[in-house]
Amino acid sequence: MVVGVLVGARTETDVGPFQAEMSIAPSFIGDTEVAIPPLGSLHLNSHDGPVHLNVSLGSLDQTRTEALINDPAGITRASQTAVDDVKMGLIKLGMRTVAVSVLFAMVLAALVFRNVRRVAWSGGLALAIVGASLGSAIATVHPDSIEEPRYEGLLVNAPAVVGDARRIADDYGKYAEQLQQLVANVSRIYTTVSTLPVYQPEAGTTRVLHVSDLHLNPTAWSIMRTIVEQFGINAVIDTGDITDWGSEPEASYVASIRLLKVPYVFIRGNHDSAATGAAVAQQSNAIVLDNSITSVAGLTVAGIGDPRFTPDKETSPPGSGASKQTVEQVIGAGERLASTVRGSNVPVDIALVHDPASAGALSGTCPLVLAGHTHQREVRMLDQVPGKMQTRLMVEGSTGGAGLRGLEHEEPLPLAMSVLYFDSKTRALQAYDDIKVGGTGQSQVTLERKVVTDGLARPAEGQRPTPTPTPTR
Repeated sequence: MVVGVLVGARTETDVGPFQAEMSIAPSFIGDTEVAIPPLGSLHLNSHDGPVHLNVSLGSLDQTRTEALINDPAGITRASQTAVDDVKMGLIKLGMRTVAVSVLFAMVLAALVFRNVRRVAWSGGLALAIVGASLGSAIATVHPDSIEEPRYEGLLVNAPAVVGDARRIADDYGKYAEQLQQLVANVSRIYTTVSTLPVYQPEAGTTRVLHVSDLHLNPTAWSIMRTIVEQFGINAVIDTGDITDWGSEPEASYVASIRLLKVPYVFIRGNHDSAATGAAVAQQSNAIVLDNSITSVAGLTVAGIGDPRFTPDKETSPPGSGASKQTVEQVIGAGERLASTVRGSNVPVDIALVHDPASAGALSGTCPLVLAGHTHQREVRMLDQVPGKMQTRLMVEGSTGGAGLRGLEHEEPLPLAMSVLYFDSKTRALQAYDDIKVGGTGQSQVTLERKVVTDGLARPAEGQRPTPTPTPTR
């Protein structure tokens, strides 16, 4: 009977976007283990019965996951139906356990005793034992155990990463509703700016949208799509940290890249794994650079992924006490890319690194370096190498507002991105628009255009950051 439970007491069921496998095993302490590969597992003191429940969350169903991401109410509905999904799975598992145990006991009795009465008695005894075991587990359920799980693996960081989950979820719902309204305001700003008697992009101007550090924020995609359409963007450049943990389940998030319908150039950040890079590369309009060069929208772009993979670490900008080995890794990445740029047969227009600490080695190799990582906007000229061209470094803020973790603070980061304007003939940077969307208690979009002249960037004449309040309904 025990062998029957070990072999056949398992079933598969759908829980939200996941396909979950449930199984039962004999145990003196009961409890439940929920495995979430590759992140680890959590253990619950769920019951005291003589059976142990194992739940393994397997692969994500792509169709259900995309529907969840694209539907603003999808996460709410999934959380409501997940409990029913689990209940149905447990009922199926219980019935299967009883059936398999009784059948296995009767087959074994038939082989040993070859007597109908003894076979029937064996089946009845198995039914009684398994029924009593499952009944004992049900009778000793601890509903409050879900509030005090024990974490193993990468999930030991879950409490610190998620923080107050209920408050974050409530805040995110509020911000998502506001940001949906803010998307429409981007086009209003664009219309206003385009009528000003200042820098006017010519018809042939190449427009590039620079984004970075999306950190799984689904709202970023809708805003990026609006800007791509309203600003006539020719290509998008992403300088990394599109995910938080670089895990396989997160890979479905990058599927929205194809919705932008323009070339998407990407380098890995320290939160992006090799699997993340592979998932991005599978998108039909995506180009992943790793110490390599490509041509996009008439521009030659070189890029290298971050040499680190530290999903469990917080952002650590230069000077934050990083180890000597880490500093050497980051600087070394810039040096490798600089060597690649210098060896190129075609002059490179833009170089991409994730951490701005990698940018120093690229001074004099190209006119523009784009980076992210620090979640803070910064534009400056790198130290000039004698006899070489000047190189401008542009560090983007977080296009995902640092993800859901940004909502833990009193003033979460706004969603930041920039539109870069390049002369189609000289491929020189002519101007750029810094765009910020949202902010705690500040339903607004701000845009500041700066024109590049004589190697310097100055605000467009008569133009200041333009706040646009959310329309009231």
